[in-house]
Amino acid sequence: MATRARATTTKPASKTPATKAPEAPERASGRAADELRPLVLTKDYLRFAEGSCLVTLGSTTVLCAASLEDKAPPFLRGKGRGWVTAEYNMLPRATAVRTPRDLWRGKAGGRTHEIQRLIGRSLRAVVDPAALGERTIVIDCDVIEADGSTRVAAITGGFVALAGAIQHLKAAKLVTRPVLRDYVAAASVGIVNGVTVLDLEYAEDSVAGVDMNVVMTGAGALIEVQGTADREPFSASELTVLVELARQGIERIVAAQERALALDALP
Repeated sequence: MATRARATTTKPASKTPATKAPEAPERASGRAADELRPLVLTKDYLRFAEGSCLVTLGSTTVLCAASLEDKAPPFLRGKGRGWVTAEYNMLPRATAVRTPRDLWRGKAGGRTHEIQRLIGRSLRAVVDPAALGERTIVIDCDVIEADGSTRVAAITGGFVALAGAIQHLKAAKLVTRPVLRDYVAAASVGIVNGVTVLDLEYAEDSVAGVDMNVVMTGAGALIEVQGTADREPFSASELTVLVELARQGIERIVAAQERALALDALP
């Protein structure tokens, strides 16, 4: 029977970031512009899943579960390579107003489809498919409560669940060499009332002039940048500042993942 591992939290933000955000009025939450909300990663939260993680980022809460399937998808069968994919769902009362389940629409909505593809792409970027072998790992990400940044929380917790599932394979001697090449985590950044800020909660996200999600490896390599100007276009120099602010946040998130997993080396 799986036992719940210790919950881990992020360290406080650095007092002097490499790229300092402009001086600004205090955010509604009281956070500094470069400060993450409290992040807690609880590994092995579920009893039956091969890997799992409950991630809370402020009031945003996502349950991530990794399931092993002893077969590759049809397009990879016979090729000696595995696959990692993801499904994303939001519970009806994760939000202030009830959101109908996708089940009643007969298929995933456009937003759901886009987010689960993002999670899958992000996790596959650090997986060696040949080392995984002809099997599939499905990461289910269910949003219990949404207060902004649900997709980045799902990627962050999804990686911890994925690593747990691969630890399961390693313990059973079903993989013989490392499957994970690096850590992967994500953070949201944006420009709110003219100020560049890290880790947007819903109240900020809903009024942001620029909203961006950044996915990076533990080494700082970019996997995906999703950025949108909601009102006025933003400059290349502002993009650079946003990505650097995300990097600083992701560095702290990866440190929390490392503490949650407590591994000498990635499996």
